[in-house]
Amino acid sequence: MKMIKVAITGCTGYTGKKLVSYLAAHPMVSGMDLYSFTSAGKPFDELVPEMKGVVSPDLMVSHIDSLTAEADVYFLALPHGEAAKLAPKLVEAGKVVIDLSGDFRLDEASAYDSWYHFTHPSPELLASKSYALADWEGPSGSALISNPGCYPTATLLSVLPIVKAAGASVISVATSAGSGTSGAGKSANPDLLLSEMDGNVRAYNVHQHRHEPEIAQQMKKAGYDGLFSFTVHLLPLAVGMYATTSVFMNRSFSKQEVDGWFQEAYQNKPFIRLRSVPPQISWVNGTNFADIHVSVRNQSILIFTAIDNLVKGASGQAVQNMNLHFGWEPFLGLQSTGKQHVSVY
Repeated sequence: MKMIKVAITGCTGYTGKKLVSYLAAHPMVSGMDLYSFTSAGKPFDELVPEMKGVVSPDLMVSHIDSLTAEADVYFLALPHGEAAKLAPKLVEAGKVVIDLSGDFRLDEASAYDSWYHFTHPSPELLASKSYALADWEGPSGSALISNPGCYPTATLLSVLPIVKAAGASVISVATSAGSGTSGAGKSANPDLLLSEMDGNVRAYNVHQHRHEPEIAQQMKKAGYDGLFSFTVHLLPLAVGMYATTSVFMNRSFSKQEVDGWFQEAYQNKPFIRLRSVPPQISWVNGTNFADIHVSVRNQSILIFTAIDNLVKGASGQAVQNMNLHFGWEPFLGLQSTGKQHVSVY
């Protein structure tokens, strides 16, 4: 198999640093170029001291304005609105682009005006991109891969097996989820100070979170276009995400039936672990796993899902999507534990 060269933009952000750590150890990556808006001209291991000895001391960070088309794969870990400016020229140059921002997740350009508050500069790419939930359908072969958001990853992995198996019986879907503060990025924000978040939990962006239309869009594609409620909370954690999704059906289903839907959906998905009890964030942090538990009572189905918001919810899934795009094993570069297949225990 041919090895590839990768480039990472936004390399010193939380997701960017994770990408560097995974790709530095990836057996099919021969080299990487790093780019940043704010940290150009310095060695990466000086900017990110925990990477000393992991990457070469000669690995320098360049300014994004000097971005070249010399790599094979480009990971765009940039603020919303920036990837949409860079992606067109990279796609035109024949490169594989994996975007970790929200810039290509929605199908309709008009939705960006209302949900992201910018006019999309490349609406033609919205139709050709591949929205790649790695443990569901994954990338479709498009050179532009849109990595799902963290909340959509946890929510869609929870509900899509039900929609696929019994979508016509679903009356409503409601998700209540919480995330560590790293999901907001590294920009200074007084609301995210330790003194504000320690021992504290609060809902935010109620009825206006950008991930809501993304989730609704993908459920509709899968066959459900009904009632959907989505509420998110900040947790007093740096990393981790927990989603509780309640699906109300028009008739009762047995636990055995519903477990069968999830087993069938995830039987060949090495990063999905079906649990016999509700998962805990500590079980998944630092990994690319999604741990899922399903509880059934009469017409109510409850799904509990835990992920690492920076790994499965961002960088780990992006590397997994690269692996799938090239036909490699999904766990390459993502730790040997990724070889464990679905199990109930």
